[in-house]
Amino acid sequence: MFKKFMLPALSSAALIAGAGAAFAECEAPIKVGVLHSLSGTMAISETTLKDTMLMLVEAQNAKGGLLGCELEAVVVDPASDWPLFAEKARELLTVHEVDVIFGNWTSVSRKSVLPVIEELNGLLFYPVQYEGEESSRNVFYTGAAPNQQAIPAVDYFLEELGVEKFALLGTDYVYPRTTNNILEAYLQDNGIAAEDIFVNYTPFGQSDWATIVSDVVALGADGKSVGVISTINGDANIGFYKELAAQGVSAEDIPVVAFSVGEEELSGLDTSNLVGHLAAWNYFMSADTEENASFIDEWHAFIGDDARVTNDPMEAHYIGFNMWVQAVEEIGTTDVDAVIDAMPGQTFPNLTGSTAEMLPNHHLTKPVLIGEILEDGQFDIISQTEPVAGDAWTDFLPESAVLESDWVDLKCGMYNTETETCVQLTSNY
Repeated sequence: MFKKFMLPALSSAALIAGAGAAFAECEAPIKVGVLHSLSGTMAISETTLKDTMLMLVEAQNAKGGLLGCELEAVVVDPASDWPLFAEKARELLTVHEVDVIFGNWTSVSRKSVLPVIEELNGLLFYPVQYEGEESSRNVFYTGAAPNQQAIPAVDYFLEELGVEKFALLGTDYVYPRTTNNILEAYLQDNGIAAEDIFVNYTPFGQSDWATIVSDVVALGADGKSVGVISTINGDANIGFYKELAAQGVSAEDIPVVAFSVGEEELSGLDTSNLVGHLAAWNYFMSADTEENASFIDEWHAFIGDDARVTNDPMEAHYIGFNMWVQAVEEIGTTDVDAVIDAMPGQTFPNLTGSTAEMLPNHHLTKPVLIGEILEDGQFDIISQTEPVAGDAWTDFLPESAVLESDWVDLKCGMYNTETETCVQLTSNY
């Protein structure tokens, strides 16, 4: 069903002769599937990722394509509809016969797609922070695992800000719920009483935040310091931050650290009342490196608007795409099985000054950054670590602490270190 490309390496002379001549040697282009919501509640975040992929494909074609073939981006719109993500993934693989897919934002959409990807032996690069507790042979997770975002953010609240009570506010789906299960266990391990942890979930697109923000404010009635850990996704963030401002809640009163609010989301908000609130990511546009400056220039030139921002999931696509290109060039084929075997060990410079490496568990090494919101919608980077290895299975849930993912030596995404057995599940670990 899938086209396989295995061509001899082109000579320098052939490349110099022009991409058009090189592309003429191919019977068909190498197809790159782009699976991001262009409408619905998640379009606020995902449309930019579609544009990022178009930029990366265009730039690779300007370099001569891949294996002498032109890359063709095949864009579909799953419209923030989780079952539709599965249908569109199947369409990409069976109708368009794409060689790789870059896509998804929410974990519920990824969970919807995962059985299709595994059934059809497709290849997915997933660019957004997520809850962990998963490791599929057919997926490379280029966003942050909890130990690369959520846990360090809580540590910052505990150690730097002295927060004593926590409000865990999330959108009602798998990523916030699983992440908050991990964080509740972690907080209690660090001496925070269960009664000092407030957990609340709201639907996608939630607009009425008055009662919830009032409940958060009430947590501090006893004088203890309160902080908000936000796993709110999509356009619901607009109403949440507006309500904070309406109730006069500043970052000094109750700091918020968000895991799904970056430069793109802030570009649509009045940030004057958000100054001082935080976000935890692995990249910020304000990173002062030559690589980042070049990436921003390339983005502005492609999109034709110097006001457009960059963000963390864009960097994840940038790293994942370039690692995929490297792997394909190294082995001379887009064959999914061969690419999967070639991906672990791939390295590529990230945009914050260090190097990303793809690990045997299909996660990246990533630095952890804490950024403080500025009035212009950018972030002042107030904390940055060296690259941290992504952990597919958290150490803070007993059932996960004994699990290990290793697709190189163990050939298993869910290896039980106590029983020394591999649990083979096709999806939804």
